[in-house]
Amino acid sequence: MVIWLLWAVVLAGCKKDTPDSKENETKLEVFDPAAPGKSNPMEVWVHYMPWFEDKTTSGNGQWGQHWTMANKNPDIVDANGKRQIASHYYPLIGPYASSDTDVLEYHFLLMKYAGIDGILIDWYGTRNLYDYAPIKRNTEAIVEGLKKVGLKYAIVYEDQTLRDGFESDAQRISQAKTDMKYLESNLFSDEHYIQLDGSPLLLTFGPQVINSPANWSTVLGGMASKPAFFTLYNHSHLANNTTYHNASGEYIWVDATPMETKYARKADVDRLIGGAYPGFNDYYKEGGWGNPVLADIDHENGALLDRLLQLANEEGVPYLQLITWNDFGEGTMIEPTVEFQYTFLERIQGFTGVTYRKSALENIYTYYGLKKQFAKDPDKQKQLLQAFYYLISLQQDKAAALINELAN
Repeated sequence: MVIWLLWAVVLAGCKKDTPDSKENETKLEVFDPAAPGKSNPMEVWVHYMPWFEDKTTSGNGQWGQHWTMANKNPDIVDANGKRQIASHYYPLIGPYASSDTDVLEYHFLLMKYAGIDGILIDWYGTRNLYDYAPIKRNTEAIVEGLKKVGLKYAIVYEDQTLRDGFESDAQRISQAKTDMKYLESNLFSDEHYIQLDGSPLLLTFGPQVINSPANWSTVLGGMASKPAFFTLYNHSHLANNTTYHNASGEYIWVDATPMETKYARKADVDRLIGGAYPGFNDYYKEGGWGNPVLADIDHENGALLDRLLQLANEEGVPYLQLITWNDFGEGTMIEPTVEFQYTFLERIQGFTGVTYRKSALENIYTYYGLKKQFAKDPDKQKQLLQAFYYLISLQQDKAAALINELAN
């Protein structure tokens, strides 16, 4: 339904005792998010990193470690205006904070116009240790942002966060149960949370620390709604045995194992979430964080991603995880960069079968730039809010006209 609101615009120079003017009233059309038509019925989700901080959000006035690693300084700016960051690749909008609402709108609108259905958020639990609390805070902001755009989400639980600060498995299991209780109470019943056959989807990156079926049964057994629980491929034996069956399936990740070998596990698990990535080139050695975790995988300017998307189609998996939206440290980012521009999103548009093309993505980039340019101009922000409602409701022509008018 279209809701009509009024923006009361007070004429410049008007005295306080002058009655409110009705001149220059602007009507704001508010629309609900619409789903883009996709010719490919496969559910497509993208792995999302919520761990980026800038100097305004970090709490200590410094850039976050995922932009700096051990030895980079984003305050150093080169002749092209690029900040020094710990990555071989540079985000088209520059380094950012994961809680920035303008950034979240930009990310989620790009996903929407690429036919991506939702995100899988890399999540570190509820403890106030290292950067876990900021990641939890950012995740909450991310969830609110994606709801406005009309995307879905689920959690990828990093059980490796249970390594530090505990002396026993019992303590680790207790913390994991606390983390699960938070998810169950705050996220699992959200209408935007991804459900598989009526159960909330929950992935774990591993498992790495809780690695016995009996312990996972303890962690998950107390939940009122047992999640559809997925482990990394070839890891479900750490959650399942003849006595305990906790894992509903596995999901593919990027490593040196051939994709065909990974898909061969379809016959061994209940369900398999497919995977596709644009390439891999980590910055750990250059950034002072140790040796590379994996040999480089050439991005081939989008050709690799094309082949992996096609393979997922051939394998007939109902769900696909794109790896990743924004892991700049490992060079698996699909988010537009200076180096690749919109190449990966254009390939995904072709795969999902949406009718939108590069021009729609460029329009969203312009929208983001205007949000920053006119950050202190209330009138322009109101016009941009109208553009946002046009964008989420897929009225692309109206959005483009308004954005172009503001840009010029």
